[in-house]
Amino acid sequence: MGRPRAAHLRRSLGRADLRAVPEARRALRELLTHWGRPERSEIAELLTSELVTNALVHTDREAVLTVTVSARGLHVEVRDFVGRRPRPRAANPDDGTHGRGLMLVQSLADAWGVRPHGVGKAVWFDLAAEAA
Repeated sequence: MGRPRAAHLRRSLGRADLRAVPEARRALRELLTHWGRPERSEIAELLTSELVTNALVHTDREAVLTVTVSARGLHVEVRDFVGRRPRPRAANPDDGTHGRGLMLVQSLADAWGVRPHGVGKAVWFDLAAEAA
């Protein structure tokens, strides 16, 4: 019996279209239905929401969401077309809900990073199939 094949998701996200956030979560939830790791799936949804929101709010450009799920784990990447690198920063209590997204990614993902990608960058995270 062969190894299970990886499943993929790719979505174009319209410029500053925050309706893409719940749509991305819904598409990810559907992709992860058969992954069999509900506790990891909830974290994946949260972190994907953060990356998609950041790309749409902080770049005012289009973005592309790419997800790969396999027996080993999950890789999520949001590519945008602005070269400015995001940096985690401590949340300011006077800043409402802003400033916490990358701190969540840093805290909950097994690995994450930012890499240059042609015009712009890709912000990504990985979740292993099994919690560390």
